Amino acid sequence: MKKLLALLIAAAFSAPALAADAKPAAKADLAKGEATATQICGACHSFDGTRGLPANPILAGQFPEYLVKQLQDFKSGQRVNAIMQGFAAILSDEDMLNVAAFYASKSAKPGDAKDKDTLLLGERIYRGGIADRQIAACAGCHSPNGAGIPKQYPRLAGQYGEYAELQLSAFRSGERKNSQPMLDVAAKMNDREIKAVADYMAGLH
Repeated sequence: MKKLLALLIAAAFSAPALAADAKPAAKADLAKGEATATQICGACHSFDGTRGLPANPILAGQFPEYLVKQLQDFKSGQRVNAIMQGFAAILSDEDMLNVAAFYASKSAKPGDAKDKDTLLLGERIYRGGIADRQIAACAGCHSPNGAGIPKQYPRLAGQYGEYAELQLSAFRSGERKNSQPMLDVAAKMNDREIKAVADYMAGLH
C-alpha cells in the first residue's frame, strides 16, 4: 500500500513536468506561405489557389491539415505524381505548414456542374450512395454541402470535376493509394458513376 501511494505521489509531481516539456504546436507563417505559393505553387494552382488548370486541384479554402498530409505523402512517395514529388521534395515541414495555411486562408470560389444529363445520378451517389453495391454516400464523410470535416475529410465543394474524376479513377486503379476508404469506394464504381459524381461535386456550395 505504501509503495502504491509513493508511486501515485511521484506521478502527480512528474505529470506537470512532462506537460511543461511538451512542445507547443507550430504556428504557421502566412507571409512565408505566400512566398512559397508565389515561387513554387502558383504556376499550376494559381497564386491564391482559386483557379488553376482543371487537371490540378483548387487549393483555396482547403483544410490545412489535409494539404500538409498530401505534401508529406508526395514527399514520402506514398502518393505518386512526378511533378508534385519533385516540388514536395524541396519543402521542409515548416514550408508545408506555411503554404497550407496560406491557401486555407483564401476563400474558395463556387463552381458549377456541367453535365445536366448526369446531374441526378451524381446527386444520388453523393447523397445516398449505391446500397446494393455497398458504395457509401460521399456526403457521409464530406458533408452534405461538400464542406468536408476539418482534419478528417477534405472539402469537395467547387472542386474541378475533371480533377475529382481523375482522382477517383486513380483510386480505382490503385495508382493512388493514400486513403483506404477512397480505395474501397472507388473500386466499386464504373466510369459513368465516377464522372457523374465528380461533376456534381463541382456544383456544391
